[in-house]
Amino acid sequence: MRGLAHLGRFVMRDFRSLTVWKKAHRLALNTYQVTAQLPADERYGLSSQMRRAAASIPTNIAEGCGRSSDNELARFLWIAMGSASELEYQFLLCRDLHLLNAETYDTLYQQVSEVRQMLNGLLRRIAEDS
Repeated sequence: MRGLAHLGRFVMRDFRSLTVWKKAHRLALNTYQVTAQLPADERYGLSSQMRRAAASIPTNIAEGCGRSSDNELARFLWIAMGSASELEYQFLLCRDLHLLNAETYDTLYQQVSEVRQMLNGLLRRIAEDS
């Protein structure tokens, strides 16, 4: 598995080398940029929720990589998946509230969909290796 080096029973994981982490990190950065443009009255509402959900994705990937077993890694990947689903809905909500234009929404939706697909693939790989 790319980014994962198995050394006997101990598993070292460098989250920075995982493509899914890189893409999730980019998604978080893009989410912060987009939410900076939301109306001021959303600063403590939707903007804050979106930022937390976006940051949670790469954070949980990183935390899972720091754990000592594939089961623990999978648990944190599932949490990241939940945060990605939450963020996907928040993008949709922003679009439907006319806070995001269609082009920005499409870009962000593609990014979050790709991250979700990659998380799903990594979870399948872990399950197959177990």
